[in-house]
Amino acid sequence: MRVEYDEDTCIGMFQCVAEWDAFTEDKSKGKAVLEDSEESEDGVFAREVPDDAELDAKFAARTCPVDAITIYDDDEQIIP
Repeated sequence: MRVEYDEDTCIGMFQCVAEWDAFTEDKSKGKAVLEDSEESEDGVFAREVPDDAELDAKFAARTCPVDAITIYDDDEQIIP
């Protein structure tokens, strides 16, 4: 399972931070940060989701009010 996070879309509600500890607050930017992620050419941050964190990652994606977090399983998008 993989998570992708579009920082430009983030509006800094930090609901993802409450759901999964891979997200932290960057108050200076007013955005969340996806820890241990790599930034792609289009500015999207991505990382693999550990097996024991899959449920937390899904909750983080579902609670994002602007759909800045996307979850993929075997390259198929399962949560927008």
